[in-house]
Amino acid sequence: MLSESLDQLRSAVRNVPDFPKPGILFKDITPVLADARLMNLAIDGMLEFFADQKVDKVVGIDARGFIFGALMAQRLGAGFVPVRKKGKLPWKTRGVDYSLEYGTNSVEMHVDALAPGERVVLADDLLATGGTADAALQLIRESGATLLGSVFFIELAFLEGRQKLSHGGSIHSLLTF
Repeated sequence: MLSESLDQLRSAVRNVPDFPKPGILFKDITPVLADARLMNLAIDGMLEFFADQKVDKVVGIDARGFIFGALMAQRLGAGFVPVRKKGKLPWKTRGVDYSLEYGTNSVEMHVDALAPGERVVLADDLLATGGTADAALQLIRESGATLLGSVFFIELAFLEGRQKLSHGGSIHSLLTF
């Protein structure tokens, strides 16, 4: 992707201090989502990482990962699979608990969402500490699908979430802060 396009995307991400709590500088992507040209640039950039591969399914993480993942899947002619917070999916699920700074959380995926051997990409808006992404990757591995890699619109490198993703697939981020 051209550095000019990356600069345009980076400048559109809004910094919101002290959200959702004091001391956090939140990276607000809604200006990118609200601009069709920027959204297309973001999806184009995220797809470049998998341009030479056949992708059967894109897995997106609740909730903003649904936006990026569904748009990527549509462009690839692939299916889309949601990974949601516990209790939000209507069919039989497989779940994974993961640690947060204080406590635990859980994500789930339908048991029949991925078939063994399907070629899968994980997509999300943000890689921070890596807990949620690593849990989603565990669900993908347990399904028997072939993980091609993970792609994130933004990575907060200082939180070192990439180190938590020991899944064997490639890890890509369009923008790094």
